[in-house]
Amino acid sequence: MLGRYMLADRREYPCQTVDMSPGGVRLTCAVQGEVGERVVLYLEHIGRIEGIIARHCPDGFAVQLNATPRKRDKLASQLTWLANREMLGLPEGRSHERLVPIQAAVILRIDGDHEVKARLIDISMSGVAIACPLTPPLGTPVTVGSTPGRLVRYFEGGFGVQFLLPLSPDRFHAGMTL
Repeated sequence: MLGRYMLADRREYPCQTVDMSPGGVRLTCAVQGEVGERVVLYLEHIGRIEGIIARHCPDGFAVQLNATPRKRDKLASQLTWLANREMLGLPEGRSHERLVPIQAAVILRIDGDHEVKARLIDISMSGVAIACPLTPPLGTPVTVGSTPGRLVRYFEGGFGVQFLLPLSPDRFHAGMTL
């Protein structure tokens, strides 16, 4: 899962989970905090959780979660659902309908300065699937047309961008152009 973490000095960084249980999580990330440091995590599908850095790993760190028994039970249920949804054919839990755009060609601005032609695969009020000759790293800020977002996942044939703010319903349904 993708997410962000905040260290004790309130700096935030992108991260991705490697493995997770109701008691802890191992992250891949660029900036390691200190062992014993408090960390707050914001993970997709999970939400806000917190803990302390238990150990460093070659590409990140592991966090021992601080959670009440009730929160651990809820986390166990969320992790079970996430692990089983594909195998059982469960819905993805998307909150917005996906549509094929009327105009598929778009200019993608990566990291604010590099522009490249891309093709919209599908679009929702909260994000877009893109086919593009480049594959920026996860977490990269991108602007799709005039809509800012960040790269959140890869899939065969492209990648997904989550918009920083959802599109308004009238903008989304009035031609689905960005």
